[in-house]
Amino acid sequence: MSTAHQKLERHSLAFTFMILVVASIGGLVEIAPLFTIENTVEKVDGVRPYTPLELAGRDIYVREGCYACHSQMIRTLRSDVERYGQFSLAAESMYDHPHQWGSKRTGPDLARVGGKYSDDWHAAHLKAPRDFVEGSVMPGYAFLADAHLAADKLSQNLASLAATGVPYTEEQIANAANDARRQADPEATFEDDLKARYGPKVNVRDFDGDPNRVTEMDALIAYLQMLGTLVDTDALEPEALVR
Repeated sequence: MSTAHQKLERHSLAFTFMILVVASIGGLVEIAPLFTIENTVEKVDGVRPYTPLELAGRDIYVREGCYACHSQMIRTLRSDVERYGQFSLAAESMYDHPHQWGSKRTGPDLARVGGKYSDDWHAAHLKAPRDFVEGSVMPGYAFLADAHLAADKLSQNLASLAATGVPYTEEQIANAANDARRQADPEATFEDDLKARYGPKVNVRDFDGDPNRVTEMDALIAYLQMLGTLVDTDALEPEALVR
């Protein structure tokens, strides 16, 4: 004798309808609770939105396809932690739209590359990768040192991100272009202003070795030098590291 399930399988429309009903119930059970909480990622001290110069550098990083060869997510595997450092926290990517976790590593993970090398090293490596890593397949980006940074568009970029929930203030949006130029100031004349707006962990200096102008190379290096430096993982409670 045929079971009820076997009878249902013989009626394609009814079977399809039941699949949709079951999938909908499962989806509601999984998704509905998320609407009852303000944020699914718990904030961690130190995490802040990108400065305008760092954001410009991140956009250049995406534009040039760097994410295709470099991940920005250190896994909890022992091999990852021993090579790259403390595994990544979700909060460290909470202001990334989209995140740069990546899916493969032709080159090393960059989640904690900030401060690992000097600005001069980054500039020289970006210009001629094989001078530093024999057999590297990374293309050269010497042209970034000659490309003037289009800072005037940064206010629009910050405003767009603010619309998605990134907590940029009206003051930060209005001053985005000037703040980008000021962060690359070799004399660090505006360091106090930038730190008042973005917190104490802001690198203010000439990044590309050319103090007379602000280039796309400045922006990219500013972004790289910030990665992984905002959170003091040694000071976190053990339970915070597993969230």
